[in-house]
Amino acid sequence: MKTSDSPSNVLRRRLGVISLTLYGVGVTVGAGIYVLVGKVAGHAGPLAPLAFLTAALVAGMSAMSFAELSARFPRSAGEAIYVREGFGSASFALVVGFMVAVAGLVSAGAVVVGSSGYIASLIALPPWFIAVFLIVLLTALAIWGIAESVTIIAVVTLVELAGLLVILIVATPVAVIESAPVTEMAVTGSGFMGAVVIAFFAFIGFEDMVNVAEEVREPERTMPRAIVATLLLTTVLYVALAWVSAAVTGVEDLAASEAPLALVFERATGWSSAPFAVVAAFATINGALVLIIMGSRVLYGLASQRSLPRFLGHVWSVTGTPVPATLAAAGFVLTCALAMPIGILAQLGAVLTLTTFATVNIALIAIKRRADLPAPRFTVPGWWPWVAALFSIAVLAGEGARLLG
Repeated sequence: MKTSDSPSNVLRRRLGVISLTLYGVGVTVGAGIYVLVGKVAGHAGPLAPLAFLTAALVAGMSAMSFAELSARFPRSAGEAIYVREGFGSASFALVVGFMVAVAGLVSAGAVVVGSSGYIASLIALPPWFIAVFLIVLLTALAIWGIAESVTIIAVVTLVELAGLLVILIVATPVAVIESAPVTEMAVTGSGFMGAVVIAFFAFIGFEDMVNVAEEVREPERTMPRAIVATLLLTTVLYVALAWVSAAVTGVEDLAASEAPLALVFERATGWSSAPFAVVAAFATINGALVLIIMGSRVLYGLASQRSLPRFLGHVWSVTGTPVPATLAAAGFVLTCALAMPIGILAQLGAVLTLTTFATVNIALIAIKRRADLPAPRFTVPGWWPWVAALFSIAVLAGEGARLLG
């Protein structure tokens, strides 16, 4: 029997800077802004843009740490490797690896629920039926091949970015001249913290990028560049869109909508929101595809490290993709999508990811102290992971206090 590190079970390096950046933007932009901008506005009111900016700062600190770590250890299931190298514990690495996989797949469940909401506004079908159909379709695409999947992701990402630019073009004049009242809603500190946690979910993406490192050409150079580009692009888009959306619709209507950006388009133009809802549906589906791919690569990586059953590390020679791991990931996503609402899924995904970020940053502190590891091309200052870890812990503590209060 072939082992998971035999030649036929090695992933193919087919991704460059542009394709990897589009991959990262594809997962980040998806449900993050197309669906959750309303949820953020519901918690933060007129401070929604500030909530996105705060979440970007928290995510950005850890993004730079991930950029260095991905250059040091360009492997699938990267977080598990970082923790094993930093803490010297295979058991702890396995726990973190599972946490990463669960966080990504829970997030994929949230994205599928968001996609179903947009599609249900166009087609009279039960949301559960739409969710099942989407997951089957996305699983087939993920199995097809990484280059083929990323090509689809790249094309749809360009479409979804065009959709967001359309919103900015048509809504900005309205927001400036005839904005809806956005100051009547009182915002508490706990409400703002809840908004930051949900907004943080919108930046989940760069940590998924490190899990396709074994399919990236020159990962030591490509990974950091693509991560930085993804973070900068999404931050600018999110802050601008949060402002125009709340200004055009008012925070109450925005928070109540299941298709918030379609509502913004309708209010800003006076036209039917159906064409934009189609774009939004594709955008959210795109995010789910990326997350399923990411989750399957984490399971594959853990199996390759002998931390999971070896069959999950099998790569189908026809497509060069880990089929058993992809099917396992898709089954978990389906369960999440059918069992929990999007708000709970988004918060759970964000909390798990923040916990991972804090752990990985602490691991980087230890790794930087090791004399046996040469420094990669991209590094952050020694104080950086300390601050990044504290940022993640602070947001987690704030969310814990909010939930307990």
